[in-house]
Amino acid sequence: MRASVIIRLGLMMFLNYVIWGAWYVTIDTYLTATLKFSGTQTGAIFGTTALASMITPFFVGMIADRFFATERVLAVLHLAGAILLYLVTRFTSFGMVYGLMLAYCLCYFPTIALTNSLALRQMKDAGAEFPLIRVLGTIGWIAIGFTVGWMGVESSSTPFLLAAGASVVMSVFSLFLPHTPALGKGQPVTVRSVLGLDALVMLKRRSYLIFILASILACIPLTFYFSFTNAYLNDVGVQNAAGKMTLGQASEVVAMLLMPFIFRRVTVKAIFLIGLLSWSLRYGLLAYGNAGAGMWMFYAAILLHGICYDFFFMTGQLYADQEAPPDLRVTAQGFLTFVTYGVGMFVGSLLSGIAVDFFTTTNGAVKTRNWSGFWTSSAIMAFAIMLLVAVFFAGRARIHSAGAVVVEGAD
Repeated sequence: MRASVIIRLGLMMFLNYVIWGAWYVTIDTYLTATLKFSGTQTGAIFGTTALASMITPFFVGMIADRFFATERVLAVLHLAGAILLYLVTRFTSFGMVYGLMLAYCLCYFPTIALTNSLALRQMKDAGAEFPLIRVLGTIGWIAIGFTVGWMGVESSSTPFLLAAGASVVMSVFSLFLPHTPALGKGQPVTVRSVLGLDALVMLKRRSYLIFILASILACIPLTFYFSFTNAYLNDVGVQNAAGKMTLGQASEVVAMLLMPFIFRRVTVKAIFLIGLLSWSLRYGLLAYGNAGAGMWMFYAAILLHGICYDFFFMTGQLYADQEAPPDLRVTAQGFLTFVTYGVGMFVGSLLSGIAVDFFTTTNGAVKTRNWSGFWTSSAIMAFAIMLLVAVFFAGRARIHSAGAVVVEGAD
């Protein structure tokens, strides 16, 4: 790729994840500490991310595959998102906040699949090039996390305003991204294409089916982490929790830079298993750590994020792209977004809120949470998912450095 394209794609990832990271980590603290919402209400609002991921990826993916250039779709979505984020800061009732967050997430979450697809369309060697571009998104997440922590605004509405401003910038910048026209332009529109059912043909391969099932299940304990880690660390007395949590993204940067090397030497199955085992270990560390002598456990749990995310989710994005026919790659990314950020996180967001309330005892106005039990349940879930992949994900597929899945043995 030309240097100018690399720079633009890197900035695209940076801004897209600045927007997400600005509010995503601290929303639970804002909802519970400032707006005084219950765990169930907080879980429901957090679940708007999942509802949006179930509703829009297929439809937006079909638009980008068949009608409009991807960069123009991104510009419209981010402009609408900026307006909705601003409105979130103007209301404090559960109904209004829920409705506005759902509308916002309907605009934002399709951009994850769209930015991935746009970047991959420009690449000749996705296995080597994509991690180096995608890492800029993680750096953006780190930058905004440090900013929020430094400003000391974790429990305020300020993170939403920061995200709104970044959304305006991203909307304008999207118009300067490499032109990425719809590959399926002129093809007939059917109910099957609108619903994204064309992507289901990929499920005929057993290993891909197991990957999809594991992705859905893995997002349940993942949502436990994203929904309540910030609130947990603040609850047990960890100072500047948001800033410390950005260490997870720092480890993600290191892991991402190592991924091209790992792809050349390790099978997809082994990468998935290492990632899922790391999830289980991380939750165990959270269950037994504390803000005193056990603070090292919190640091270790946070630093495992790079392996947890890159070894399963980023590898999965490449795996899905390379399994898909060229004219269905946006739809395939949309399908993956649907099952992960959609189905998996929707179930996870509901269960995480219910679990927090289950592990909470109330004595008058005082609420005491059994965080150890909460995190232990997450560790058990992650370990069970790892066993599913270990037993049923057949074959020795690996991601080739030139961007193709190489299969060594039956799949």
